[in-house]
Amino acid sequence: MSRKQKEILQNILFYGLLVVICFYLLFPFYWAIVSSFKSSSDIFAVPVQYFPTNPTIEPYQKVYANGDFMKGLLNSTIVSFSVTALSLSIGAFAAYALGRLPFRGKNTILYTILAMTMFPSIAIVGSLFTFIRNPCVIVALDCSEQLPLFNTKLALVLTYLIFTLPFTTWVLTNFFKSLPSELEQAAMVDGATPFQTFYMILLPLTMPALITTGLLAFILAWNEFLFAMTFTLDFQARTVQPAIAFFSGQDAREIPWNTIMAASVIVTVPLIVMVLFFQRRIVDGLTAGAVKG
Repeated sequence: MSRKQKEILQNILFYGLLVVICFYLLFPFYWAIVSSFKSSSDIFAVPVQYFPTNPTIEPYQKVYANGDFMKGLLNSTIVSFSVTALSLSIGAFAAYALGRLPFRGKNTILYTILAMTMFPSIAIVGSLFTFIRNPCVIVALDCSEQLPLFNTKLALVLTYLIFTLPFTTWVLTNFFKSLPSELEQAAMVDGATPFQTFYMILLPLTMPALITTGLLAFILAWNEFLFAMTFTLDFQARTVQPAIAFFSGQDAREIPWNTIMAASVIVTVPLIVMVLFFQRRIVDGLTAGAVKG
């Protein structure tokens, strides 16, 4: 086999594998969109309909008419933006200290933060539930009245920080480390305080990283299901993920797959829009710090 034939065979194998991977990744999204425009009978039709013969928007009408879903969508928006803002605010300060300031025990703190991201949610849900039910027990205080955290959006914000804040801090630390030290030295020569150096010089330079980590933290909070189910009782505080799980059909045993798919598409659209809107910033954030110079 000649060299040219080998290159052609390699290209065929490469693009063939690429097609298989793309199909494997994109087909679930395609099937969700297609199923959201089908009636209940068409979903279970035999043979399988890979494209709806009688498309209908009735599933979307049912979703928007569902008050619990709309309330959950609002709660998810409030909780996710709150978690993202707190994660970036606290994580940026922590990352600046860990990435730029010299002090003992820095590596221990960094590896502790990394270890916190490895715990599965189910392993800590019990202790978090105790904290949410009565925070005074955890901090060994004698409270006359229990703090009203359970079944509130504040409970979700506090618990979501468990997995978004360590991730944000760890990622931003590497970006702050990659910034040249000459920037701080020049700022100190000009009389800037450490906080002014952080806020006016270093923080704007990490804007791509802030957008990237903020978007990932938002997605983590938006898609969270376990804590939202555990720490809430009704849809006054529950997010949109449990709202989708509680969809019911006309019959008690019926699972309205078309309505669930329509709700899933609606929930996914804001994430796609945000990724497309911040696409350039995300690429800059993912590549920033890759080359140090």
